[in-house]
Amino acid sequence: MQRRRLLDRVKKLVVKIGTASLSNAQGGLDEEQVSRLAEQVLGLRGRGIMTAVVSSGAIGAGMNALGLKERPRGTPELQACAAIGQGRLIALYEKCFRKSGAHAAQVLLTRDDVHDRRRYLNAVNCFTTLTAYGAVPIINENDTVSVEEIDLTFGDNDRLAALVTSLAGADMLVLLTDVEGLYENPDAPPEERRVVPLISRVDETVRRMVSGRRSRGGTGGMNSKLEAAGIAAASGAATIIAGARTPNVLARIFDGEPLGTLVLPTRDRPESRKRWMRFGSRPAGTLVVDAGARLALCEGGKSLLPSGVRDARGHFQAGALVSICDEQDTEIARGIVNYSADDVRRIRGLKTSAVRKLVGAGATDEVVHRDHLVLND
Repeated sequence: MQRRRLLDRVKKLVVKIGTASLSNAQGGLDEEQVSRLAEQVLGLRGRGIMTAVVSSGAIGAGMNALGLKERPRGTPELQACAAIGQGRLIALYEKCFRKSGAHAAQVLLTRDDVHDRRRYLNAVNCFTTLTAYGAVPIINENDTVSVEEIDLTFGDNDRLAALVTSLAGADMLVLLTDVEGLYENPDAPPEERRVVPLISRVDETVRRMVSGRRSRGGTGGMNSKLEAAGIAAASGAATIIAGARTPNVLARIFDGEPLGTLVLPTRDRPESRKRWMRFGSRPAGTLVVDAGARLALCEGGKSLLPSGVRDARGHFQAGALVSICDEQDTEIARGIVNYSADDVRRIRGLKTSAVRKLVGAGATDEVVHRDHLVLND
C-alpha cells in the first residue's frame, strides 16, 4: 500500500539508464533495448507522467566506434570518446522516439549549470518547455567540455540523476541497472540472491549490504545508487532501483508490481530554492559555529546570530551561499549569508547590540536568517 500511494502521486519522473543497460555484448549500443525503453517511457507519458531520462552510454558508444577494448584513463581520451559517442546515442534515442511521433531532446549539463542559480533556473524552464512540446529530455553530463576528471565532476550519472530529480522537483527517481535491486546477499550465487523490497532510510546497515562492484562499462555501482537515492529522499522524492532488462519494467512498476528496491523519501519536498541550496550549489565559504548555535539551528529552528559564530573561512560577499559547520568541521546546514567574510570576522561572537554599534545602519540581527537556511539531515 505504501508503494501504491507513492506511485499514485507521481506526476514528474526521472529515469536513469546505465551504460550496461544500453549496451550489447560487443560494447556498442543495443538498438532493440533502447527501443524497448523508449516505448516504455512514452507509455508513462500516456499515464500523465512527465518523464526525463538521464542516460549513460556516450563514452561506451564512442569506445565501440573507435574499436577500443578498455576504457581510457586520460581526460582527453575520455572526452574524445564522449564526443563521438554522444551523437550516436542521441541519434538512436531520436530514431526510437520518432517511431511513436515524439522527439528526443538532448540536454548536456555541467556541474556549473547546477551551481549557478540563474543557469539552474534556466535548466528547470527548459525541462518544463520540452515536456510541454511533447519531447523527452535525454540528459547527460557534457563530458566533452569538462575540465576536471570525468568521473569526478558529478561523480557519475546516478548522482546527476538525483540532482536532476531535485532540480526538476520530480516525485520519483527510477534507477535502471543491470541487477534487480539491492540484494540482501550480493555475494551469493545469482539464483540465491534476495532483493531488499523496501528501505526507509539509507544508513550504515543498508550500506553494509553493498558488494561495491561497478557495473560493466560504467562508473557507478550500488554504492552510487544508494547515494543518489539518499539525495532524492532528502529532496522529497522516492527512488526505485530495478533491472533495466526486466520485461516491461517501467509499466509493471507503475502497475504496482513490487519490482526492485523502493527507497522512501525522508521528508516532504522542500521549496525549489532550498533544494538548490542543499544539493545544486557550491558554497562560497564556511561559517564555523559553537555548540550553542548548533543546538539553536538544528533543534530550535532559529536563525544564526553573530554571537554563535566562531570563524569565517574563505572570501565571500553578502548574499553568498555558505556552508555552516560545527567545531568538528561537520557540515550541519547551508544558508545565504547577510555579511561578507571580512564583516563576519569583525562581528563574530558579539551580541546584537554590539554589532549594531560596530556596523551601523546596515546591520542585521542575523548572520543567516532562518528563512534562507537549509539543514542537513
